[in-house]
Amino acid sequence: MRRLICLMWVVAVFAAANVIASRGVPAADVPQFNLTEWTPPDINTVGDDAFGKLVKYGYALMTDTASQIGPAASDPVKRFSGNNLTCQNCHLKAGTQPYAMPLVGVWGQFPQYRGREGEVGTLEERINGCMERSMNGRALPLASREMKAFLAYTKWVSTGIPDGAKLVGAGALNVKEPGRAADLGHGQQVYAQVCATCHGKDGLGQRAASGNGYQFPPLWGPDSYNNGAGMARLLSAAAFVKHNMPLGTTYATPVLSDQDAYDVAGFVNSAERPQRANLDKDFPNRLQKPVDTAYGPYADDFSPEQHKLGPFDPIRAKLKELAAQATSQR
Repeated sequence: MRRLICLMWVVAVFAAANVIASRGVPAADVPQFNLTEWTPPDINTVGDDAFGKLVKYGYALMTDTASQIGPAASDPVKRFSGNNLTCQNCHLKAGTQPYAMPLVGVWGQFPQYRGREGEVGTLEERINGCMERSMNGRALPLASREMKAFLAYTKWVSTGIPDGAKLVGAGALNVKEPGRAADLGHGQQVYAQVCATCHGKDGLGQRAASGNGYQFPPLWGPDSYNNGAGMARLLSAAAFVKHNMPLGTTYATPVLSDQDAYDVAGFVNSAERPQRANLDKDFPNRLQKPVDTAYGPYADDFSPEQHKLGPFDPIRAKLKELAAQATSQR
């Protein structure tokens, strides 16, 4: 087992290095691009040529997912999403808001090594990961118009950003962890005071006045993201919540404290939601599994409950120790 973990660790390092090399950019010369100072292109400027039509369809898929490819889509063949969420429920403002998991610049970040799959993957595979997890649905066929539209939109919204750039404003800003398990009682209080107005006391959201989606999405229940989604991890959810919620908040003007975001994320992710099959196949190198992944198997002996709610520093320390042991076996 130790030899296997060691070998997988080495493969991961070389795979990541090869991705950088494949772009022809020495690691030391990777440019930095600040998305917080970037004005994304205007969808209203897109033309009606073949590429422009795909971009506009991609924008529709981002902003009106439920109607386009959700469970109630007019064409049953196109019902790829398993819930009525919208892509921009997580990728705010059609994937253009900094530190709200923006798509801006993502085009130039692939191919990319991802620990969840344990291999270098394509942007198409990343999109389908969202479809199968956050949208609790099924993969888009690679040759489908929908996949081509998502790709076209991602390329268009990344216009002017160097491939492989280090993106300031990508993902979500981390929270400062309180060094304890999430306090679910306090999280419930924060939810009732701050979140329930939009997402409902029952967490099931508020449906849109028209169309098939939500004005405010459900945070748990049968129409929410499944337990294999990135948002199902406490630290990922806390980072997003702290710097983007309530709606209208930005990273520069947070409403919640780090502890509030940490506890309410734990509360939300402790509620019932769809369960994804075969999660035991995620992170074939368990040393690369994020500490807040709420499902096993794990490289360490900590409980699923601690992986789900923290504290996380003891887990990090153990993983560091295991990694050092694997290195010493080379």
